Amino acid sequence: MQEKGKVYPILQSKKVAIINLGCKVNKYESDAMIEKLQSAGMLIVEPEEYADVYIVNTCSVTNMAQRKSRQMLRRAKKRNLKAVIIAAGCYVNAEHDELLQEDFIDVLVGNNRKNEIVQVVAEYMEQLDDKSFLEKEHGDYYLDINKTKDYEEMGCLNVDVMNHQRAYIKVQDGCNQFCSYCIIPYTRGRVRSRRPENILAEIEQLAMDGIKEFVLTGIHISSYGVDFADKDIEYDQVIDEKITSDNSEQDTRYVKNLGELIYAIEQLPQVERIRLGSLEPRIITKDFLEMIGRSDKLCPHFHLSLQSACNETLKRMNRKYTIEEFMEKCELLREFFDRPAITTDVIVGFPGETEDEFRVTVENLERLNLYELHVFKYSVRSGTVAEKMPNQVPENIKNERSDVLLAMTKKQKQQYEDSLKGMKAEVLIEEMTKDGLYTGHTKRYVKVNVSSDEDIVNQVVCVKL
Repeated sequence: MQEKGKVYPILQSKKVAIINLGCKVNKYESDAMIEKLQSAGMLIVEPEEYADVYIVNTCSVTNMAQRKSRQMLRRAKKRNLKAVIIAAGCYVNAEHDELLQEDFIDVLVGNNRKNEIVQVVAEYMEQLDDKSFLEKEHGDYYLDINKTKDYEEMGCLNVDVMNHQRAYIKVQDGCNQFCSYCIIPYTRGRVRSRRPENILAEIEQLAMDGIKEFVLTGIHISSYGVDFADKDIEYDQVIDEKITSDNSEQDTRYVKNLGELIYAIEQLPQVERIRLGSLEPRIITKDFLEMIGRSDKLCPHFHLSLQSACNETLKRMNRKYTIEEFMEKCELLREFFDRPAITTDVIVGFPGETEDEFRVTVENLERLNLYELHVFKYSVRSGTVAEKMPNQVPENIKNERSDVLLAMTKKQKQQYEDSLKGMKAEVLIEEMTKDGLYTGHTKRYVKVNVSSDEDIVNQVVCVKL
């Protein structure tokens, strides 16, 4: 970890570019690294510009993502042959030994070492400045992520490094699910939850700086808090000492899970909106919804991870629910919220997916009638169980199945948005379009264009849809 208050003269006025790939968690961590490097005196430049240091925050979720990470690292080296090239993140944890041999990479920084980025850059650059350091060697900041139980605290983000309307707040890291197609548990490790007081402090500061909406993100946010019992540190963080409950009695609230975290964020008066990242379907219970359903700040927009609407396929994927259970969760959401926007992910062409299995998926998705499907064609990921499964589906069939679901979701999305016409909705205005209109999203994450003679960016306006 960077020593507090330590100054590294070698970094002053040096130019650094950060190339971010992958998920919202990576984006959060890239923003945190930008803030740390900027505070240390480095100048942040765009990735296509000349820089003294290039950091590629890599992705390894698919083989294609990994190839793109390699391309970005090579491209950075070509941009400035004398630059320090740093590979950070999931690709490092997935292929550490292989990357250690690459001559176009100077430094490796694994997950759970990104908070040391200032010290990492300074140490390596000081070696290069030393005349006795005649031959470049790899700087190696690698951690066996599967053996750590510690959450990597990156510190509180500054509003200057992010979108000024919406902030993604990382609340946990790691995953314990081990789906048969996924490498993430091996690159991100087991579930590690962020201390609630740090989350609340970051949100409170950003809200005071003008951020309107907070999106809780992580690798598997539904698991938030499951690891607290394994820690020696006391994690029963009391929020505001005493909070008045619905029956006006004083009680003590502890943050031990996602529902209680949402409840605690709700108590911060500066916060206007809370939005949730991807959820595991099994977290949707009556108890959970009764806790979060009272909030007028929570956006009724729920992304429930599905992957397939056929039980046989779900079983091969090692998803731990059935399509019937998923349907029950959607119905529960519709009971507790008025016309919630429910979205999901679906993978087509998973190994062994027959025509009959895909037909069942189509029929069940028609029945579910969700706001939006994010459709992905199965991509082989080396190192996963699914890589060695028989009956791999040909690419042309994946394309055909993808087209079917894309046509379905286009139709269902339009129907859902049509059902909202005439409603009044609060829209968080994000920017002005080229046509002179303002654009933003409702709480249900429906994109809306608004006409105004005044500058209304970063304001919440009430409109009739």
